[in-house]
Amino acid sequence: MELQHNTNHNQALWKEIPWDFTDECSLSVSGNTFLIIAYSAVMAVGLIGNSCLVFVITRHKEMRNVTNIFIANLSCSDILMCVVCLPVTIIYTLMDRWILGEVLCKLTPFIECISVTVSIFSLVLIAMERYQLIVHPTGWKPMVGQSYMAVAVTWIVACLISAPFLSYSVLTLPFQNLSLPFPGSDHLVCMERWPSVQERQAYTTSLLVFQYLLPLALIMICYLHVYLRLRRRKDMVERGRNTTQKKTKGATRINAMLFSIVVAFALSWLPLTVFNAVFDWNHEAIPSCGHDAIFSACHLTAMASTCVNPIIYGFLNSNFQKQVKSTLLRCRCWGVTESYESVPLSTVSTEVTKGSILSNGSMSMSIRS
Repeated sequence: MELQHNTNHNQALWKEIPWDFTDECSLSVSGNTFLIIAYSAVMAVGLIGNSCLVFVITRHKEMRNVTNIFIANLSCSDILMCVVCLPVTIIYTLMDRWILGEVLCKLTPFIECISVTVSIFSLVLIAMERYQLIVHPTGWKPMVGQSYMAVAVTWIVACLISAPFLSYSVLTLPFQNLSLPFPGSDHLVCMERWPSVQERQAYTTSLLVFQYLLPLALIMICYLHVYLRLRRRKDMVERGRNTTQKKTKGATRINAMLFSIVVAFALSWLPLTVFNAVFDWNHEAIPSCGHDAIFSACHLTAMASTCVNPIIYGFLNSNFQKQVKSTLLRCRCWGVTESYESVPLSTVSTEVTKGSILSNGSMSMSIRS
């Protein structure tokens, strides 16, 4: 028999496989050691980094603007992934059996699907907010209260999308249909048991479209419009005041940073997305003996996305570093005052909302992080 793990957010599916399956297909000791170290590193960076990011945004009132609220929401979904899904996945992968009980069997894929959905929807909201800010600077601007409402709706929709995992994730014996004894046949596994293969394929394909392809397409369209608008304004800005030039450069840098988060997220989840699609529609194409190694590599790459937000938005952002340092020093009662850049990510420019006017009569493009 052959063991197959598929995860369209940490699913595990077992199928009958050839009787000549041997321990040679299992991961080596060095492979297991690498997985433990790699998953532990991802979990530590993701948990600590995202926690710091959420702490800084929530602690400093001036940072509670629309974009930062969505960034904090993205970090919260990553924290949820690090706390629940990563430890469970590494335990299940290394042991090839489920020892964590029925509740976690149902909750783990459910929570992972919620986390991924909230993450991609948060990126969509950020892209749409940047689009409205840059392309339509004098138009409607989302308020902080509306951003909280959008966050709540995002979590509700994510829970509804992920609900099937609660119904179809079950604990079972992998070889219960065999009349002959088989080593490990008394070990429970956590798998999805759908009414039919067609229903499972329809659901996982829908996740692929609405949780990956369409959101990324919408994000790309928004940032493309932003890029084209900034290109058209380039000559105008060069003729403007020096302060406006600095703000425009800051806007370009911020947009590039936010877009890089999207690209990193898309690339991180691409291998697992392809793996799941191949498994759903043509699982014979995946080598039976190399299945665990391929799955582990794809899943680990996807989980690395939890580190993207704090690294790109946080630790590579000098303002965030100063906020963290200032907070730590304040906690230690050292009270050091920090100087900030002229275009801080942590503040909301009122010129964006009011639509400041350049000296030549043109509308300036100001920045809000």
